[in-house]
Amino acid sequence: MTFEAVLEDFTRTIEESSARLLSLTDAEAAGRRAEGKWSAKELVGHLIDSASNNHQRFVRAQLSEDLVCQGYAQDEWVRAQKYDAASWPLLVNLWKFYNLHLAHVCRHAPERERLRERRRHNLHEVGWAEVSPAEPATLEHLMRDYVGHLKHHLRQMLGEV
Repeated sequence: MTFEAVLEDFTRTIEESSARLLSLTDAEAAGRRAEGKWSAKELVGHLIDSASNNHQRFVRAQLSEDLVCQGYAQDEWVRAQKYDAASWPLLVNLWKFYNLHLAHVCRHAPERERLRERRRHNLHEVGWAEVSPAEPATLEHLMRDYVGHLKHHLRQMLGEV
């Protein structure tokens, strides 16, 4: 799939999924799928955290020679921000608009920066679909990986996305 097609699908997914997420009641969004699993509120909170961290990665990578990205402790971030106590519409709308902005950032990243191979990276540590540290990585891979991660979690909440 071309990068432009990935971004079109990403934008459509954000728009369609946000409408479906908003159809859930607060009580439905607060319910856990299983013991030890995140609720929809916490899962959307995790996706907000992912957007926040990847926003910085996407911008910094355009200004850097490598793709070494800072990680974050996702469970602790979700707990610390008390997403389970937040307003469901606020969470969904924050997620929606943050991701529409990320689609804009991705769409306007210069092709030479998106496709430039970086030998030094840690996508094997911070990526969803790992890249071997022995192989070069690109910013475009990281961007596509972000979309894949987001869609994975939406499937968990909404079924096929």
